[in-house]
Amino acid sequence: MSAGKRAMLLMAPLIAFAIGGGFYVPPEGGGQSRYGNSGSEPALSSLPPLPDWANDDLPDFSGYRDTTEKKAAFFSFLYPRIVLANSRILIERDYLDSLAGKEELTSKEYRWLARQSERLRVDAEPGSKEQFTLLRKRLDVIPPSLILAQAANESAWGTSRFAIKGNNLFGQWCFSKGCGLVPLGRAEGASHEVASFPSPYRSVRAYIQNLNRHPAYQLLRDVRLRDRRNNGPLSGLELAEGLLGYSERGEEYVEEIRAMIHYNNLEFYDDDFRSVIRDLSPDSLEQLASTKVETGLLPRQSSLSSNPAEG
Repeated sequence: MSAGKRAMLLMAPLIAFAIGGGFYVPPEGGGQSRYGNSGSEPALSSLPPLPDWANDDLPDFSGYRDTTEKKAAFFSFLYPRIVLANSRILIERDYLDSLAGKEELTSKEYRWLARQSERLRVDAEPGSKEQFTLLRKRLDVIPPSLILAQAANESAWGTSRFAIKGNNLFGQWCFSKGCGLVPLGRAEGASHEVASFPSPYRSVRAYIQNLNRHPAYQLLRDVRLRDRRNNGPLSGLELAEGLLGYSERGEEYVEEIRAMIHYNNLEFYDDDFRSVIRDLSPDSLEQLASTKVETGLLPRQSSLSSNPAEG
């Protein structure tokens, strides 16, 4: 499907909201073992292979003259990758819950817990209640609205140098020579680079991992856990409160992200994702996490009645 046709599929929610207000167009922005910045996934037998489209590079968004069409194209490219990443995290989370209910763990299960603890920076006795509690808090999804808003902000709607050359949509840093792109304005003596990723999907996965494990986003995880305990829906507007450490602009940055969520009607995608995963069985979740055609994960098309694994 062409970028233009894909854009039209998501034009409706954007146009509907534009009637009541304008679009927020931010200036170009900028935003961290073995499971560092790669967006890798620890081996799990129930985690299906990634579909081929997860390896696609970023499209060229610079050619759009119409702002509404450009935004719709950006969101329609990124949203299926968010659904893919979050659904695979939910499979890992279900597996974690299954281990928590066992009286005795196998060596293979202990190894999986160890790998997840390493990746998510959890320091607790293997197999302990504390380990399961901490992993459950960190092994969780991020609402699509928050991901979409930050990606748009940090990548200038997919047109920044780091997005184009490194598939980096979130300004994520890395700290080994050659791991990414050197910022043009990097201070003398600084060694960080802006990470490069094999695909935008890997950037999404690494970004979610960053929010799930870095000490700077403890508040975000606390807000998410509170919503989980209250059986409330996860909200990008609420979780944005935990982004104070993402930018040196602090509260101003948080309000900008919230404004982008609001003005672009991005809560529409939170609602869609909740409807997609509601009451899914483990087998159905695995189908969702291996959908062969990315358009099968676009809003209102992500129904298992149409067998997304077959497109």
